[in-house]
Amino acid sequence: MTQESFSNFSNFSREEQLSHLDVSGQANMVDVSGKQSTRREAVAAAQVRMSQATFEALAAGNAPKGDVLATARIAGIMAAKQTAQLIPLCHPLPLHKISVDLMPAPHLPGYEIRAEVVTKAETGVEMEALTAVSVAALTLYDMAKALEKSIQIEYIRLLSKKGGKSGDYQFEE
Repeated sequence: MTQESFSNFSNFSREEQLSHLDVSGQANMVDVSGKQSTRREAVAAAQVRMSQATFEALAAGNAPKGDVLATARIAGIMAAKQTAQLIPLCHPLPLHKISVDLMPAPHLPGYEIRAEVVTKAETGVEMEALTAVSVAALTLYDMAKALEKSIQIEYIRLLSKKGGKSGDYQFEE
């Protein structure tokens, strides 16, 4: 971004400014030290679409690389714990609960992936939940690509969040 992009930046009130940018437009990690630690929850989802033949092979446990769904679930959990290392300016958070579920979605055909993350901290866990479903989907692709290269990862989204100054959020389809 150019300096011109921020020419009117200082005309906004403090509440209207982008929280990760200083007055000169430089990215910085937000100071959350003055915020109260509260319970924060986030749920995210993704879809992985594949051919009927690949879906049936995975459902039957016939993937060349082994247990695809268990590996993807563990990868999602591990990824949530590494979010601050992967996404610039994300705060490292103590995560109290991470669950990742891969549910068969025959109508796609494919899988619906859902992650729930909970913490008690000064900032939310939306990025951790989104990272969990993203990496679980990538792992599912990696584990199944020997069966099919045209698997599609799609519709990654935040379904809900609870807690924090901005309040609760619920995705509406």
